Amino acid sequence: MSEEFEIRNKVAENTSLVNFDLSSLMPKGKKVGIDLKDFLYEGLILREKEYREKIANINPEEYRDAYVYIYCSEDSIIPLWAYFLIAAKLTEVTKKIVFGNLEDLNVLLMHNAIKTYDYSDLKDKRVLVKGCSDVDMPNNAYIELVEQLKPMVKSLMFGEACSNVPIFKN
Repeated sequence: MSEEFEIRNKVAENTSLVNFDLSSLMPKGKKVGIDLKDFLYEGLILREKEYREKIANINPEEYRDAYVYIYCSEDSIIPLWAYFLIAAKLTEVTKKIVFGNLEDLNVLLMHNAIKTYDYSDLKDKRVLVKGCSDVDMPNNAYIELVEQLKPMVKSLMFGEACSNVPIFKN
């Protein structure tokens, strides 16, 4: 093929366009749920003595370096101190413990990652936030990312280089 008809990737050549994959900020590691239903008498009632015994029998090593979310799949009244006991048992071995489901955990993890990430290399750049990901991202993460990027980037787009949606231009 002659040089005058050379195929060029103009998007790749444009150094002011930066592709940003939000999913790369999601902390890596094991995520484990603890269902308080398993600690209740007949799956319904929290009896303090039995509950404390079950908490004492938890092997903390099963949760080492894990992200843990605590929830109850039964419609039971759980006193607040019950969460304190589990957190006190596991806090020294886990990376993070939250009350809620897996989605709640992911929202919190992404919130922390977005707030602490160094965006300085994106200053005055045209940023394209990747639209497709293998990781299920919380919708709130995209909103928080816009809050971080709007004051500093030249423009923000969402999607893929071949098909993107302009979000704003400064």
